[in-house]
Amino acid sequence: MQEPAGRRLLVGRIVGVHGLAGEVKLESFTEPRLQIFRYQPWLLKSADGEQEIRGGRGREQGKGLVARLPEVEDRDAAARLVGSEIWISRGLLPRPKAGEFYWTDLEGLEVVTTQGVVLGRISHLLATGANDVMVVRDAGRERLLPFVLEDCIRQVDLDAGRVTVDWDPEF
Repeated sequence: MQEPAGRRLLVGRIVGVHGLAGEVKLESFTEPRLQIFRYQPWLLKSADGEQEIRGGRGREQGKGLVARLPEVEDRDAAARLVGSEIWISRGLLPRPKAGEFYWTDLEGLEVVTTQGVVLGRISHLLATGANDVMVVRDAGRERLLPFVLEDCIRQVDLDAGRVTVDWDPEF
């Protein structure tokens, strides 16, 4: 699959300050959560604009993460970053193994049945205890389909932008 030029992923956000020396508290959307520090540079987006950060490092602290960012040396500078979203280039993620997919690569794909009936597009995915679930929407309907390869999911063609499913279009 060819990555669209400049495609970015939201991987976390700055949610607070830690101490007086300019450290920030992070919420990480990566799994495991410390993985966020391996994907750099970061593009911090806030209401004040965007800035690129290289060389951020951090650690687990209680139930969250604490980070030290270059050129953020005091609590006031850290406080100005609170609320910033942390984005990375999609190209920083490792190539998934065969049969594995990043949710972000599935979002927006067209979903069709094995009979060729278009069910809509993948809006987003949900994690459940048993399996992941695709939320498929069209103009008038929303469907929840289990993302179970070979059972419900017959083919994922990222290049064609399509997921083929064994699903009753009336359900």
